[in-house]
Amino acid sequence: MKKLLSLVLALSLSLSALAQQAIWGVPTIISPDIHPDNTVTFRLDAPKAHQVIVTGDFLPTEKVTTPYGSFDVPGKAELKKNSDGLWEFTTAAPLSPELYSYTYLVDSLRINDPNNVYMLRDVASVSNIFIIPGERADLYRVSNVPHGTISKVWYDSPSLGMSRRMTVYTPAGYEQGDGRYPVFYLLHGMGGDENAWVELGRAAQILDNLIASGKAEPMIVVMTNGNASQEAAPGENSSGIVPPTIRLPKTMDGSFEASFPEVVDFIDSNYRTLADKSHRAIAGLSMGGFHSLGISREYPDMFDYVGLFSAAIKPNDGVKSPVYTDIDSKLKTQFDRKPALYWIAIGNTDFLYDANTQYRRMLDENGYPYVYYETPDGHIWKNWRIYLTEFVPKLFRGE
Repeated sequence: MKKLLSLVLALSLSLSALAQQAIWGVPTIISPDIHPDNTVTFRLDAPKAHQVIVTGDFLPTEKVTTPYGSFDVPGKAELKKNSDGLWEFTTAAPLSPELYSYTYLVDSLRINDPNNVYMLRDVASVSNIFIIPGERADLYRVSNVPHGTISKVWYDSPSLGMSRRMTVYTPAGYEQGDGRYPVFYLLHGMGGDENAWVELGRAAQILDNLIASGKAEPMIVVMTNGNASQEAAPGENSSGIVPPTIRLPKTMDGSFEASFPEVVDFIDSNYRTLADKSHRAIAGLSMGGFHSLGISREYPDMFDYVGLFSAAIKPNDGVKSPVYTDIDSKLKTQFDRKPALYWIAIGNTDFLYDANTQYRRMLDENGYPYVYYETPDGHIWKNWRIYLTEFVPKLFRGE
């Protein structure tokens, strides 16, 4: 009996230790180390490595050419061994306030920083992040202000033949009150999903901070999954744990745009909305900008505020959909009904810059009014966060 009790006790202790395994191995190296002057030191303990490189968007970008066009990619810097045997690199100059991402290349093997638990997934890439505070970057941080609620919500989409998930932000006070709110539909880019704007775009922090400061109206924000073949984000749908990819069926083929009234009907039926054109906005980045352009054009009485963030403009060659027919006539109808704001933003090195320039030229030739906002840099989340902070304060002001 004593042997049995000892065996049970040993097994119990082993299971307890196993259950608590995550509390061990806490990193003791500080990386990234943000100094008072906003220079940053990166460190890695890799004693057998021959070369360690940090690559990140805090470094000067490099241009690469792909079948999809030319892109700016994060630059690189080489770490050197210090007197303690750690690989180390310190930025030469202070970093401007911003949210930055980075990874390491250890003898050409890409790894994340084991000393920094803060990571984000963008399609199939996982990067570490850090924030240099101040200026606009303070909008990306959690502040001591009233906070909205983020919900993962499922809805039926008969036209797409499945239940689908979206992310919904309701502003502080929504659950305690009975008032009605305007709605902003915020769409992601190719390879993204309904998590992208909350995780990569810091949408909840931006909205909390802008609303609390009185710079934006309290609003409901709906972040859909724009991949018409997908129920929800990778690893969170019935397909199981499968690799994320941008090569999905029904991508930018008109299916998502045609199904969008189902999203609006669900939100108006399940939330306290102001269910009219003057209280609805839609915007998106890249593919989401393409979707916003098409949805607002296809349903000209649905949205009074339209934002195109680094938007793709034209359908791919060979794509056939009623959504993409008679475009000129639909656009004329949309502008004849005088949207309150048609807002276009893009970086001056974005691979879609020329397409956006041509689109603006067409708008100018037809006398269609819009607001244009240009930034440095290319097709990157830094720009899309900036555009969100600029666009949101312009919504539902009645100006």
